[in-house]
Amino acid sequence: MDRLQGSMEALSALQITEDMDGLDVQSKSLLQYAEVLAVILRDTIAEYEGYSWKEVAEFIEVDSITSTMEVSPGRTNTKIRSDATEYHNLNEKTSLFDLAFRARNPQISTEDIQINLHIDVEPQKIYNPGYPIEKRGMYYLARRLSSQLSLALNVTDYNRLAKCYSIWICRDEIPKEDQYSISVYEMVNTKNTAPNTVSRENYDLMTLVVIKLGNTVYNGDKEDEGYELLRFLNTIMYPHKDDFMDTVSEYIDFSDNDALRKEVIHVSTIEQIKYEGMREELTEELTKEITEELTKEITEELTKEITEELTKEITEELTKEITEELTNELTGRGVKALILDNLENEIPKERILVKLQKYFNLTEEKAKWYYERFVSGE
Repeated sequence: MDRLQGSMEALSALQITEDMDGLDVQSKSLLQYAEVLAVILRDTIAEYEGYSWKEVAEFIEVDSITSTMEVSPGRTNTKIRSDATEYHNLNEKTSLFDLAFRARNPQISTEDIQINLHIDVEPQKIYNPGYPIEKRGMYYLARRLSSQLSLALNVTDYNRLAKCYSIWICRDEIPKEDQYSISVYEMVNTKNTAPNTVSRENYDLMTLVVIKLGNTVYNGDKEDEGYELLRFLNTIMYPHKDDFMDTVSEYIDFSDNDALRKEVIHVSTIEQIKYEGMREELTEELTKEITEELTKEITEELTKEITEELTKEITEELTKEITEELTNELTGRGVKALILDNLENEIPKERILVKLQKYFNLTEEKAKWYYERFVSGE
């Protein structure tokens, strides 16, 4: 099976979710990348059976991925661009899909017409939060399906309805006998008294997938159904183990990445480039002019010879240097998501501030600044 090509952004997300204590906020930041979603979709979406991870990643409409689409009645077909939304309907509490997006349905799409699947992925810390997850999943599916009919048109065209998937990944508090299992709930035709049957694609419009993990250790066998998916989720959804990157690299390849190589060379000093015979020449050239053209020249001359060595030497410390700028950018989004997620669950301000300091290494002053900023809707 061909591995997926990993992006710098996904690599950064994999690093900053190392603890995975908060789960909801951290997993959202991790699951938004096509290379991660492709592993999940390949073994949960019936339409993608037989396709490779790389092919599934190409089906995903990356620009459609959002965590700010409302589930509340009457608002689901409105894509809200700001997390600080204040839309409500019939005095009902506004809630959001954790991760909603569209992906190509290869079974019924043609060269001229693309038909999409409507998918949402919902990571859950616990399987039984006081109500059946399955009921909530069916509600989300109903809202996702109904949202496809425009409120702006007088004529309702049911031909436009496309299939919806809701995938729930539950991590903790799973009954032992249900741990590391995959359950699928879908629409089926159970009885016909007439000789003619209706094509399945005309009624099978909602499929709920519930994935139950349950333990930091996964002892599945390669022959088990869903082994690759469950092993991948076990690796990324719990605090990362020492062999974390080794396991992830079996699914996602970060070595053959131009952006990564350029960034490594950009932050590397002459002392980090260890090829004898080139060191003196490179030292003289880099001293004279560290320009974009020179970086390109170095990359072209050295990449083939040192890619393997650099790949092995990308340790945790080097990765932190490479992703520092990206981490700062993602921290703002992670802080925002944590604040709003906790406010929705009515967590007191003081506890939120403590979490911000713990998870994002913020000072108390900086935590208060973020809190006031996002609570005010800026």
